Amino acid sequence: MFLRSVSLRNLAFYVFMVLLATLGVWDVFFGFEENKRQCLMFLCPVGGKEESPPQEEKIELPKKLAKRYPAYELYLYGEGSYAEEHKILLLTGIPVLFLPGNAGSYKQVRSVGSIALRKAEDIDFKYHFDFFSVNFNEELVALYGGSLQKQTKFVHECIKAILKLYNGQEFAPKSVAIIGHSMGGLVARALLTLKNFKQELINLLITQATPHVAPVMPLDRFITDFYMTVNNYWILNARHINFTTVSVAGGFRDYQVRSGLTFLPKLSHHTSALSVVSSAVPKTWVSTDHLSIVWCKQLQLTTIRAFFDLIDADTKQITQNPKKKLSVLNHHFIRHPAKHFEENPAIISDLTGTSLWVPVKVSRWTFVAYNCDLFCIINQQDTNSWIFGCINSTSMCQQGVDLSWRAELLPTIKSLMLRLQDYPSLSHLVVYVPSVHGSKFVVNCEFFKRETRSIQLPVTHLFSFGLTSRKVLLNASGLYYNIELLNFGQIYQAFKLNVVSKCSRTKEEITSIYKLHIPWSYEDSLTIAQVPSSTEISLKLHIAQPEDDNHVALLKMYTSSHCRYEVTVKTSFSQILGQVVRLHGGALPAYVMSNVLLAHGGQLYSLFSTGYCLEYAAVLDKEAKPYKVDPFVIMIKFLLGYKWFKELWDLLLLPELDAIVLTSQSMCFPAISLLFFLFGTCTANWSGLLSCASVRLLSSLWLALKRPSELPKDVKILSPEVPFLTVALLVVSWTTCGAFAILLSFVCYTYKVVHLQASLTHFKSSQSVNTKHSRRSEKKPNLGADSAAPLPRVSAADAEDSLRMHTALLTLLGWVVLLSTPSLVYWLKNLRYYFKLNPDPCKPLAFILIPTMAVLGNTYTVSIKSSKLLKTASQLAPPLAVGVIAFGSTHLYRIPAFAFIPVVLHALCNVIKFTELQSVSQFARRSVFPPCATSRCGDVGTVRASSPEREKTPQCCMESTGGASESRATTVTCVVFAPLLQCECGQVMRSHQI
Repeated sequence: MFLRSVSLRNLAFYVFMVLLATLGVWDVFFGFEENKRQCLMFLCPVGGKEESPPQEEKIELPKKLAKRYPAYELYLYGEGSYAEEHKILLLTGIPVLFLPGNAGSYKQVRSVGSIALRKAEDIDFKYHFDFFSVNFNEELVALYGGSLQKQTKFVHECIKAILKLYNGQEFAPKSVAIIGHSMGGLVARALLTLKNFKQELINLLITQATPHVAPVMPLDRFITDFYMTVNNYWILNARHINFTTVSVAGGFRDYQVRSGLTFLPKLSHHTSALSVVSSAVPKTWVSTDHLSIVWCKQLQLTTIRAFFDLIDADTKQITQNPKKKLSVLNHHFIRHPAKHFEENPAIISDLTGTSLWVPVKVSRWTFVAYNCDLFCIINQQDTNSWIFGCINSTSMCQQGVDLSWRAELLPTIKSLMLRLQDYPSLSHLVVYVPSVHGSKFVVNCEFFKRETRSIQLPVTHLFSFGLTSRKVLLNASGLYYNIELLNFGQIYQAFKLNVVSKCSRTKEEITSIYKLHIPWSYEDSLTIAQVPSSTEISLKLHIAQPEDDNHVALLKMYTSSHCRYEVTVKTSFSQILGQVVRLHGGALPAYVMSNVLLAHGGQLYSLFSTGYCLEYAAVLDKEAKPYKVDPFVIMIKFLLGYKWFKELWDLLLLPELDAIVLTSQSMCFPAISLLFFLFGTCTANWSGLLSCASVRLLSSLWLALKRPSELPKDVKILSPEVPFLTVALLVVSWTTCGAFAILLSFVCYTYKVVHLQASLTHFKSSQSVNTKHSRRSEKKPNLGADSAAPLPRVSAADAEDSLRMHTALLTLLGWVVLLSTPSLVYWLKNLRYYFKLNPDPCKPLAFILIPTMAVLGNTYTVSIKSSKLLKTASQLAPPLAVGVIAFGSTHLYRIPAFAFIPVVLHALCNVIKFTELQSVSQFARRSVFPPCATSRCGDVGTVRASSPEREKTPQCCMESTGGASESRATTVTCVVFAPLLQCECGQVMRSHQI
């Protein structure tokens, strides 16, 4: 029945939209380039003769605290002899607290804790760190935000309990360092919002894949309120936050938390905060997924190196000097010069010793011009100084400026670029070549003018769909090129950049490095290629270019002088779809609900205007049009730019438009809303198909397992058992979880629909067999004066209409149930600790939907199509569809608030009409009219029962007095019941079968 109403054109459109969505989803999950550099997993010891497996020692908390937070615990990580020695909790190290994220385990501390212990063993435990971890019972805080505040308060108590463990120690710490994964990093930032929290308790915060800007899926208002509180505090008090924060993102491999959300919001003036993508972190240079970021060996080694460099030798704790902390973190997370960190490095070095001086007299080296740049690369990655500028030379250089601190560490090489005009006092450049013990040592340097190595390459247009490309040829025999990617700064742009290298020497192995550098954010990525080769690089952004930023994205190429390079760029349509899905995928439920609301409104209007209900697919095709929604959202956004409209908006206490929120994140583009509306249309169509197919399948099982049932004889607003079931579900909602009660109520409503489908199927199958028998046994009703007016009966046509109506309602309510499921999952997971979910985001919704679905279960088209409220209910659908997009695309928890309004009005249509029918029925029972001697009612005007429109039209009774030659027409009010028409004429009430 459902597929028959879908035209071939619409089916082709829906299939095409599915293919587009699949292409975008595939790019999000698998569309990152594979290279030889991957995140290595650090494995903790698993037992043996010399080492024992990792151990987490539970810290006993005060009984009042344990009773207040029964699901939470605090642990100390250890392994081997360290774990045995610290079972009695005589701690002398530096405390570090690990906070897991959504569904995270306290055991995730093992990687970083084990690396720190090995580092401490290397220096004979001169310094060491004690790693603590909080057990949040693997709560799903990304789905339910009601426990975030509770977690924050527990962490505060844990910090105080940890510091108490060091009381009496010679170098007792006064603060802790925190590593927070995912939502754990947000909880750490939320500590500052507590009234009695002291900032001095934290000296360093490192967050890993934490969505700082906004929640990934705002499924309840508690999450958004928590975010608003935390971010507002950090923005308003940025200058007063005295500890350093580092946020590390996972890159494009992290499809759970996109890296754009991990950048600390609006803290550019806050000098103690850094945000970086793992692919740009020196010695890491890889993208990590959301889970692997906690065990990625390269990243955890970088983190531990930074921790040990932050230790103050005097206090044996992490330094309190903010400049040193920022310097260390920049050294390890932003730009590494391939040297061990030194707080005050020696700039001037003596170059005396037994070294052999080899002067280079090649013209390439002896060229002197102060308007040139020097570029050198060396294939050694040791931490020794290797290049100096000579400032006091005769025949040999005696002293030099150590230029190694200006170098940059890259995979396989160290590189240095100098502007010679910045060093006018240098007479020579000295490259120190250490003893290599048989390994090959290569150093390449060259002088060049910067403008000759900077090449501009405009990227192709966003809508070129990869049909056009732009190309540059690098014919010079240089070691370094700087390609400026013009017009590349929008977050929706995505390109494929292909570098083809052709080399004259093919015997020796040559490596080239291509680095995509984004000046306005630390999200660089590196690609290593063995030349000659053809290398494909993806160009896409995590953060859009700010409006006041004039920098240009760069492709830095560290090349070979024996090779020629060809660089081609073209738009990648699949990656653009991937960016759209990555940035806006969470808004799809809002667009689906907008389409379903339009379809439901269209069904109600067709029922009002024609008397019958259209198929869900047909009305979706007719009503779900983008021009009914998007222009109004754009218009509202435009008007909010005017002060008078904004004041009126605030006066009405309306929330901020979601389009404005997206604009602040450089993510508002009209074509995206159009595309997602089409995605929503497709999803709404397949959702309706799923609802229809599910009902048919369940009805088939019903008929196979149970005795066939008959169609309802008459319409009742509630069956006898429904009031008791409704009260029971309301009690369940109040005492347990609102989402659970909504789900049970939805199941009951589905049961009613399946029962109706089964009854209709059985009726149709037996109709042809029993047609003659039913006609013979048909009896005319008793039309006496004391007969009561019957309630409307449900025919087969009415049942089919009602099933079409219920298909749309099931789809609508199914998405409401789906959006309320996260709190249900959280409640079920924590049921052993809390029988009642508190706070409960779905409880108010449950108290509305439970009685509403109870009424809907007994609603038929025959009972509501003449309701006075039906037209109003149908006209509300378009503005509600606009409201869902305007206020629910980035705040998903608001969607049910728009969805339940038409459902409630739909139910009220049935209640109001049923009340009218009951009042007329009671009037008919009370009225007994004596026969009239002087006048009688004549024939009733012709009424065609097959015409639904005529049933709503007042009819006329013909009254004759005196004789047949004298008659007149009297217009009376008639109430129509199918299949009876009752007219009041004079003092006589007669019922006529139609």
